[in-house]
Amino acid sequence: MNRPMDERRTVKVSKYLSKHLRHQPERIGLVLDANGWTEIDALLGAAAEHGFPITRAELDHVVASNDKKRFAVEGSRIRASQGHTVEVDLGLPAAEPPAYLYHGTVAARLDAIRAEGLRPMARHHVHLSPDRETATRVGARRGRPVVLSVDAGAMHRAGHVFHVSANGVWLADAVPPEFLRFPGNG
Repeated sequence: MNRPMDERRTVKVSKYLSKHLRHQPERIGLVLDANGWTEIDALLGAAAEHGFPITRAELDHVVASNDKKRFAVEGSRIRASQGHTVEVDLGLPAAEPPAYLYHGTVAARLDAIRAEGLRPMARHHVHLSPDRETATRVGARRGRPVVLSVDAGAMHRAGHVFHVSANGVWLADAVPPEFLRFPGNG
């Protein structure tokens, strides 16, 4: 396939990669190493064997064009940049965060967040955005977005550890409610 990928195919391939590189590699017989990497040839072969053939050109297009840089390629290997529900160690060093980070959510989740803070749920980390615009896009995936401010500087000073993924998403184990600022309360 030498013609450009249409948008629908790009989205389908991206979702397929996310599902199998972040959540269910075993579903297609894929094995991720301890850091989440797998051989590209193994991924392409497994996808084809399970009825979803992907060309190398399609894979390269999805990796290069994904606005969130969800996937990383290193030599002959590929992995998801973050968001795993399977156990992996991305090997990200601790990093000092900016004073504030942001989290996009929806109003229906606010009561639980006020009570418990932000928890990783099925993932390994809470995902935080470096700016309000990105957090707004993240929250909009589930409805009308509400953007929370995270006092990351105070969290860091209190001993909480942050990591930043290759695509600029900040990761924390959790965000206690005292470090959250809700719209309307500063």
